Amino acid sequence: MSFSPSTTASSAGIALRSCPFSALRDVVLEEIGERVIIHGTVNSYYLKQIAQEAIIPSLDGRILENQIQVIKEKAG
Repeated sequence: MSFSPSTTASSAGIALRSCPFSALRDVVLEEIGERVIIHGTVNSYYLKQIAQEAIIPSLDGRILENQIQVIKEKAG
């Protein structure tokens, strides 16, 4: 996880890491200017939304850019 010295990124990262879904542990959070960017991969749109919703209360007026990709595992 990459952080700038900003409290916003730190509190957003803490919020993301506090989420009870282990699939979100590999999501990366970065702060660039007024944007908080999350990226990585998850296997459902539900988890993508959970990651986003976990961070929103910590944005403090910044813009969230959700670049998480959903990659479904093939049944087999």
